[in-house]
Amino acid sequence: WLKPPTVRPPRPPILSHPRAGPAWSRPSAARAGTMAAVAEGTAAAADVVGKAAVVMDSMDKLHGTTNFANFTAYSWNVFRYIGDYLHLTGIVVLLLTIAKNKSVAGISRSTQVLYFLVFVTRYLDLFDHSQTLYLVFFKLTYIGTSIIVLVLFHQLDKTYERRHDTANLAVIIIPCCTAAVLLTSEYSILEILWTFSEFIEGFAMVPQYIFCYRERQGKDWGASLYVVSLGGYRVFYAFNWIYKKIQMPHYSDIQSWIGGVIEIMFFFDFLNFRFTGNSMLRTLVLSVDTKINEISDKVEMKVLGTSSAQRMETEGGEMRRRRKAEEPPMEDV
Repeated sequence: WLKPPTVRPPRPPILSHPRAGPAWSRPSAARAGTMAAVAEGTAAAADVVGKAAVVMDSMDKLHGTTNFANFTAYSWNVFRYIGDYLHLTGIVVLLLTIAKNKSVAGISRSTQVLYFLVFVTRYLDLFDHSQTLYLVFFKLTYIGTSIIVLVLFHQLDKTYERRHDTANLAVIIIPCCTAAVLLTSEYSILEILWTFSEFIEGFAMVPQYIFCYRERQGKDWGASLYVVSLGGYRVFYAFNWIYKKIQMPHYSDIQSWIGGVIEIMFFFDFLNFRFTGNSMLRTLVLSVDTKINEISDKVEMKVLGTSSAQRMETEGGEMRRRRKAEEPPMEDV
């Protein structure tokens, strides 16, 4: 009445693949998930370390997720180097021209004020993190030379041609401040100031172009070479942006692009005006500038009882009388 125990033959090992081991040697689903999570965490940590090792400067802003190592590699290209050295060349030419002539004639002080604002608002990252010697040298040079030029304008004030330097700085600065607040990618002081510097640089040379339009014929090739160097710097930076966009399609820097397009447009019109005497923008720019100054003078007359135009005429009359007094009397023959 007792049945003998049933003896079952042992099961062969389950093989998932002809070359795989037995089932017990493969990780379970839970173990596989744990291993995947660990691997993912390790990769994320390595990515964070890699990003931290890359020093990003304010000229290399990038909005959106990207490969920071590739971005840094593509940022340091031949177009950027040429642009940087053209910018430095322009500054050296400006200083040498002023030193040679002992005069600031032919140069817009308003442009120098705007560039000073560009540099002191953009390069605050010098205090934020460590950077390469190359970047530190250029940033300190730009800030230092902009201060030196403004000091020279103060010392050589008698040679400054106010009648040609008519651009209204408030009309440039106020809209750029508004655009910086509205279009910044991050609401922090450094980021807003950096965005402001990008917009203001797009208009920094406009007072110099207005100066040249009113002057008609340049008195010194040094001033013209300075303008050409600064314009060339922006053109090569545009090539730098195009190169990075081709290499990294997700790269975007709208603030820099807007300012660059505006400045390049004025630069090519200036070249056309300087070498052919023709200009597509001259009439429009001077008409707008004149209208803005008329409105500004009316406001100043109502508020202050005097205007910039009257002060300029008074200063011009005093200088003419001073020069006449300094001239030696003519001798009878």
